[in-house]
Amino acid sequence: MLRLGEVPTLVVSSRDAAREVMRAHDAAFASRPLSATVRVLTSGGRGIIFAPYGGSWRQLRKIAVTELLTARRVASFRAIREEEVGAMLRAVAAAAAAGRAVELRAALSALVADTTVRAVMGDRCKDRDVFLHKLQRTIELSAGFNPADLWPSSRLAGRLGGAVREAEECHDTVFGILDGIIQEHMERTTSSSCGAGAGDGDGEDLLDVLLRIQKEGRLEFPLDMLAIKQVIFDIFGAGSETSATTLEWVMAELIRNPKAMHKATAEVRRAFAADGVVSESALGKLHYLHLVIRETFRLHTPLPLLLPRECREPCRVLGYDVPRGTQVLVNVWAIGRDERYWPGGSPEEFRPERFDDGEAAAAVDFRGADFELLPFGAGRRMCPGLAFGLANVELALASLLFHFDWEAPDVADPAEFDMTEGFGITARRKANLLLRPTLRVPVLAQGYVDYRNKEKVMEPSCACIPLGSSQLKWYRRLANVSSTLARPNAMPGHILRPAPNGGKLQVAFPLDPQEHVEQVVVVVVAGG
Repeated sequence: MLRLGEVPTLVVSSRDAAREVMRAHDAAFASRPLSATVRVLTSGGRGIIFAPYGGSWRQLRKIAVTELLTARRVASFRAIREEEVGAMLRAVAAAAAAGRAVELRAALSALVADTTVRAVMGDRCKDRDVFLHKLQRTIELSAGFNPADLWPSSRLAGRLGGAVREAEECHDTVFGILDGIIQEHMERTTSSSCGAGAGDGDGEDLLDVLLRIQKEGRLEFPLDMLAIKQVIFDIFGAGSETSATTLEWVMAELIRNPKAMHKATAEVRRAFAADGVVSESALGKLHYLHLVIRETFRLHTPLPLLLPRECREPCRVLGYDVPRGTQVLVNVWAIGRDERYWPGGSPEEFRPERFDDGEAAAAVDFRGADFELLPFGAGRRMCPGLAFGLANVELALASLLFHFDWEAPDVADPAEFDMTEGFGITARRKANLLLRPTLRVPVLAQGYVDYRNKEKVMEPSCACIPLGSSQLKWYRRLANVSSTLARPNAMPGHILRPAPNGGKLQVAFPLDPQEHVEQVVVVVVAGG
């Protein structure tokens, strides 16, 4: 037990203590403390992440688990992920052709941000750069030192420093941008004649879902617009930062460990050699790549200290009395490097094989059941966006390894590659990740879209979807496709034609699937 200023604090640094807090006494530790800075940034504890334990929080978490972040919902964003990864790969390929190194942190942050933006609101955000800058600053403010957070009863402490004032400015800027986004989204949805209807499942973006639930009005605690904006803010803050940080660390570890890099790259290229592109549906067969991701979660957990919990009632943890109001910090960074839980070599060593079949840690998973590996937490406050974040990490990582070889310029010995961690809620590398790519497998250009009968042989990169399916909504949003309804007697072989808007192709979907074809196959192929 510690006392940070006026705040009694329990630091949990062992597997057994973590199990006590997040399983045996999970309900007692299910609330969040609200510091002065966090109170401003979360609109007084609205949203999912920092809301105090109670009926409103339970309702929002249920919406997240059963509506926003289900496996089916995450799968419905596959087209977005694949297009955004494709855009990143083309940018990296251009750098490789010019012999330039790539600042991979910036590229990965932009990838995850653009993917998240489109999943949340169905389109890109024109104020993305300002939004992300302010979002990053709010994360820094949340982790920074603020006297008012340590001495909440002191008026003097409240006047020292400018963290709260800056938090107010960041909050106003971010929520002003969200106001414009929501207004544009509602206008676009109202005027759209080809979008999916309410409750359309796979065709909805996350903002669609929240607005639909608000309109239905069947909630015990009404979902007002402030709560919707805070939930969106939470998704950006939790999803974008943690996924980008994980991707950054896994690439850094592979650079530092050439044998692991070679093994992971060889596996990915064997799996997708015939296709020429990484397919999300086949990522499950990449056994070693998943070991690499688990080992990265162990050594470089996105949150070194899980977000603080607060004790709601007096209880005992491993024989120690914990009073009501105690702040609890779970040190997953220390647990992940504790030699008691990671036999078979130094726990500081990056060794994905420790999770392989037959190894002591083979059964250890990161989904909250095993308390020596807790990148997403556990119990009631476990991150509900695990599947969403993991989907971003797996596809991007496999694609980077499939298409390119990687090296760190001016680093003769990979073992000397700088792995210094920065300070913050998320532990990013202190230095930028500057790597030089060499193209090994051609990247598909953003060019033509082919329209084919399902009876014909499908290329490996095809996406086959039923006519009339709400999933077509996502294909209509692809950057290189615009769509219109064709006349009933249009033949499938004659409906591709140049479109006037920016060199896109126009795809006309037949109105009568029974008369023509029952499936649409959309294939992005190399071309101008």
